[in-house]
Amino acid sequence: MIQLFLAATLGAMLVILILLFRTPLRKLVIMGLDRLKRGRGPLVVKTVGGVLFAMMSITVYNIVDIQRRPIEAINPTDQILLARNMLEASFMGFLLFLSLMIDRLHYYIRELEKLRKTMDAAKKQNRGMDDTKSDGSDGLKVLGDEISSLKTKVKQLESECETTEKEAKAAEANVVALNGQSEGLLMENDRLLEENQKFRNQLQSIDQNLSHSDNKKNT
Repeated sequence: MIQLFLAATLGAMLVILILLFRTPLRKLVIMGLDRLKRGRGPLVVKTVGGVLFAMMSITVYNIVDIQRRPIEAINPTDQILLARNMLEASFMGFLLFLSLMIDRLHYYIRELEKLRKTMDAAKKQNRGMDDTKSDGSDGLKVLGDEISSLKTKVKQLESECETTEKEAKAAEANVVALNGQSEGLLMENDRLLEENQKFRNQLQSIDQNLSHSDNKKNT
């Protein structure tokens, strides 16, 4: 029985050493512990631990019972049993303590891995945010350049509109002036036509008078 406890204790110590250092065996041990904690594994481990604790309690009770006896009543056989029980109780207590250490180490290693994954994800997210910020700043610069170019174009268009408006007003004034000149020319043309008509009428009357005077002379 002592050989079994010794082998189990040495095995637990070896597992703890493997868990303490980052080696390829560490991943295998962690995978084995993960599988052990799934399904019925925890129930089996608790049952074994309970049995071992009960055996340690019985062994400690036997040790206390032997130690309570008078020294005269303790024979060599009792002394051998006392030493054996003390060794077994020590091995069982140490094995329970090492089992608890293995369980806590496995738990903290898993929590540390989760924390590292979370930190890596946060770092990636921060990098993505920094990239988007840089992209956003570049985009803002491009938009600022486009806005400034558009403002200059708007100013040019406004100046062109002002010049075209001035030209349109000048052309309108010219049209008004030309309309006034055309109206004056039409009035002058009408006057000249009237005078020409008067002159024609006067000429016709003169011709008629001359023709009447010629006819009288002939008669």
